[in-house]
Amino acid sequence: MPDTPLAGLGVPAKRLEDARLLTGRGRFTENLVGRDALHVYFLRSPYAHAHLTRVDTEAARAAAGVVAVLTGADAAGEVGHLPAISEIKGIDGARHHEPQRPSIAVDRVRYAGEIVAMVVAQSLEQARDAAELIEVDYEMLPAVVAGDDALKPEAPLVHDDVPGNLMCTWRKGDKAAVDAAFARAARVVSVSQRFNRILANYLEPRAVVATHDSTSDVTTMTFASQGAHIPHKLLCDRVLKRPRDKLRLVTPDVGGGFGPKFTLYPETALMPWAARRLDRPLRWTCERAESFLTDNHARDLVATMELALDESGRFLALRVDAVANFGAYVSMFAPTIPTTGMAKVASGLYRIGAMQIDMRCAFTNTVPVDAFRGAGKPETLALLERLIDVAGNETGLGPIEIRRRNLVESFPYTTPLGYTYESGDYKRLLDEALTLADAGGFAARRAVSETTGRRRGLGIACHLHGSGGVADEIASVRVRGDGSIAATAGTQSQGQGHETVFAQIVGAALGVPYDRVTLAQGDTAHIARGGGTGGSSSTIISGTTLKRAADVVILKGRDLAAEFLETAPADIAYRDGTFEVVGTDRRLGLFEVAARAEASGRPLDATGDFVDKIESWSTGVMACEVEVDPETGAARIDRFIAVADVGTTVNPMLLAGQIHGGIAPGVGQALLEDAVYDRDSGQLLAGSWMDYGMPRADDLPDLQVATFNTPSTNNALGIKGVGELPTNGAPAAVANAIVDALQPYGVHHIETPATPLRIWNAITQGK
Repeated sequence: MPDTPLAGLGVPAKRLEDARLLTGRGRFTENLVGRDALHVYFLRSPYAHAHLTRVDTEAARAAAGVVAVLTGADAAGEVGHLPAISEIKGIDGARHHEPQRPSIAVDRVRYAGEIVAMVVAQSLEQARDAAELIEVDYEMLPAVVAGDDALKPEAPLVHDDVPGNLMCTWRKGDKAAVDAAFARAARVVSVSQRFNRILANYLEPRAVVATHDSTSDVTTMTFASQGAHIPHKLLCDRVLKRPRDKLRLVTPDVGGGFGPKFTLYPETALMPWAARRLDRPLRWTCERAESFLTDNHARDLVATMELALDESGRFLALRVDAVANFGAYVSMFAPTIPTTGMAKVASGLYRIGAMQIDMRCAFTNTVPVDAFRGAGKPETLALLERLIDVAGNETGLGPIEIRRRNLVESFPYTTPLGYTYESGDYKRLLDEALTLADAGGFAARRAVSETTGRRRGLGIACHLHGSGGVADEIASVRVRGDGSIAATAGTQSQGQGHETVFAQIVGAALGVPYDRVTLAQGDTAHIARGGGTGGSSSTIISGTTLKRAADVVILKGRDLAAEFLETAPADIAYRDGTFEVVGTDRRLGLFEVAARAEASGRPLDATGDFVDKIESWSTGVMACEVEVDPETGAARIDRFIAVADVGTTVNPMLLAGQIHGGIAPGVGQALLEDAVYDRDSGQLLAGSWMDYGMPRADDLPDLQVATFNTPSTNNALGIKGVGELPTNGAPAAVANAIVDALQPYGVHHIETPATPLRIWNAITQGK
């Protein structure tokens, strides 16, 4: 039993799911494979760009244990284009280019790792051995891997029907106002940066199990995802062209997602198609090397940002010129990740008079890019916060005063790009962060570091997150006579603690212990609609909708209790799980009402639709101190402070976990992680953990986190999405700290990841 069974909102209740997950009773996709399932192995292109002139599968089909070998020719007429579901329009008003993306390459491969054939066999070893017998003739083509290189006139075309590899030229803002502000500015500062490409690297790799019932013609796919409903719609309506009641998608426990498990992949289209075609159960689990090669990557942006200031250091205007690398195809959410993802936060926490973003979106011979924790915002804020440090130093105001002078002070505040921050207290954020960081004692700590031959730097980063997601939610609450409560939600937990958070919300609404509530997610056969989990919006979407359903349960229960107690509903009051006739001792408990209702064939249940706004704006200020060894270039984070305004808190313990967990990938982006491609061959050079630097425990100090609560006015519970907030701010705080430490060497900017070699080169070159 939990130690706080009546845990309502704001209580650090223990996670209900941990009893299952920590004792080996979790139900992940791999745990649900039947013994008769055949193994699938995908043969992938070793080349980044090539024509397929021949795919000979005869020997592979005859190999021991092989049941089938399927190629692009087999899938072409039955598995359709894998579409994007978001879109952008260019400055000419036309929708972005979206070339056809086949699940298995037919006549051309466009990135190393693209599927060439699908082998089905009795064992994985047999499938792998058979794949080696497939004879593929590749006619090599030149490859391009950097977005800005792809837009050069001499670059090879990734798609023949996309001139110049230009997916879209996107613009947002008021160009005339920005130009006018720059013309009258007392000072203009700018920063340019190439942001590193990164990977998610969740604990559980992608996995799929597909079965088919030929009697009912129903195919069931169980897979690790961030929501079953969006892939279900896409597969049924656009990719496989199946009636929705003939394809069931199930997502059980999931070991991490962070964005890349939200999207539709070739494998998740091919597995249900092949299971039906062969009428056999199939299984596939992505190997870690496959994950590096094929899971969506993130970031990969080249940008220049300019800031115009008046004579007092006030921000007049901001403009950005950028190139976003989309990879070989347009992934599901990709169009709006670098574009509107940037626009949402490009103002930071500051009053800026006018803004403009110009972005060219490029195709390259690399893995497609899509959402990963932060989704376009960490690189934007890293650029902005670096720029503001430069402005502070050039104006003589310093990094702290120039921020304080330009912070937004009154709410709601609408940015020049049209986004409205509904609530906040930005000066309090800055003040509390500086106090917690002991900024006044920094000079003394810097002096101590210098006595040991090291350079210490302090980096400040203001940051925010505008929550997003898909508002296609219906949630339900059913009170049972046995004392339990069943809830359903259309979002999907991947480790965030939804079973606990949503139980606390329902329990608080009904005035009953939260451990009475069980949550079901991720089954298209039993949950009518759902938008999945993304954009730090799950508690906003499912939490408010479950609360609405619970409120309807109370109203319905009041009518039933009035009937059972033979009085008018207006005479019934509900408190602490009990219906009572006002002014008397006549009462019925919630579960007793449910039992009587069940006996008469009237379940005590209700559903709710999401009616609030998804958008909320969580905000924060981070302070990071680093020590740099100038002899080796090694940077060590000594202190890391995060102060955040998080809106209404449901569970502070899980909130702290989200902040800690979000800081880690932000630090990884700043110091370690880089999915590097060879510019000549298009090969992924960082294809394993031997070559790709994931943050480890010794890369992080003891994190100091403080929060306060300015409720959002956009939803009934006042919740703000927090999961991506720390990832948005951490890269900027770390980079600013490193540059601050290197100022004695004349270093004013450094690319990320700020590896020891890169730092050492900056020191020796003095730039």
